[in-house]
Amino acid sequence: MKIGVIKEIKTHEYRVALTPAGVVQLIHAGHRVLVQSGAGDGSHFPDQAYQQAGAMIVTAEQAWSAELVVKVKEPLAEEYVFLQGQILFAFLHLAGVDKMLTTVLLNTKTTAIAYETVENQQGQLPLLAPMSAIAGSMAVTMGNYFLAQFNHGRGMLLSEILGNRHGEVVIVGDGIVGQHAARVATGIGANVTLFGIDQARQAMIHQTISPAINYQLSSPGSVGQAVIQADLVVGAVLIRGQKAPFVVTKAMVKKMQPGAVIVDVSIDQGGCVETSRPTSHLDPVFQQYGVVHYCVTNMPGAYPKTSTLALTQATLPYIQKLADQGMRALQADKGFMKGVNTDQGKIVNPDVADNF
Repeated sequence: MKIGVIKEIKTHEYRVALTPAGVVQLIHAGHRVLVQSGAGDGSHFPDQAYQQAGAMIVTAEQAWSAELVVKVKEPLAEEYVFLQGQILFAFLHLAGVDKMLTTVLLNTKTTAIAYETVENQQGQLPLLAPMSAIAGSMAVTMGNYFLAQFNHGRGMLLSEILGNRHGEVVIVGDGIVGQHAARVATGIGANVTLFGIDQARQAMIHQTISPAINYQLSSPGSVGQAVIQADLVVGAVLIRGQKAPFVVTKAMVKKMQPGAVIVDVSIDQGGCVETSRPTSHLDPVFQQYGVVHYCVTNMPGAYPKTSTLALTQATLPYIQKLADQGMRALQADKGFMKGVNTDQGKIVNPDVADNF
């Protein structure tokens, strides 16, 4: 099969969907790999490395003409012209982006497979997990930076100072994003409150991360009370394939302390904070009701080397299956099939369909 690797054009998005090592594996299996010129530059994989691996360096139009197109982020408006019914494998987050992309995928009869809805045999999300882990870890780092006084923050450093913990971190959502955020926050010495919906997870959180974490069941009352005292709120809510619900409301944000920071990691699925709106690495924050909001939709793109290596380690086996078997690979794997969002002009993932 002919496989196209696309150069990302989203603002400050430097990840790439396939490494030179991945090219070697695919070519060894008998496939052709077309890499758009400069696709790997941001992740420190130059064209020469792909050529040495056996790939052809081509234009955007040539890469998009492949039977299987792999990229990291969803196609932007400038790329819609290239959609022509091929298999597209990428993060799509259709519930959180403009409806136009879904319309274009349907009109062009593109088979769009979303990393974020592929499941393994345990019902987990193996392709979303590495990026969730990086985003969760980043959330505390970014929050701490924007808490600085010169960034219009509260001037509170999240840290342990001479044995005393400083800063209140509230994390809404106890999945991979929330757990990694909690690990970093408690590790640097902040006081951490983690909200989830399953009290049985408390023992696991205490055992695998820290017994110092205050685990609470999520409810409007409990979340609303906690965010009032928070220096940093991390939004980490995920409903598979669907728009994130507003767990932190506008009324709650109005009661937060001036200069507190919100990092809404759920923003790529529409955001779980009512006052959130998408931002970019170029212009990452805005203030609403005196609260600093960080709502970058491609957070892991800030650390492309780590992110690319982690992402492609997870995605390469699935790319290999698609290249080897085409759509038969999906029919033989129910979890992989759940990754298909659109096919032959129809939305085929029920969770995604609910949004439209």
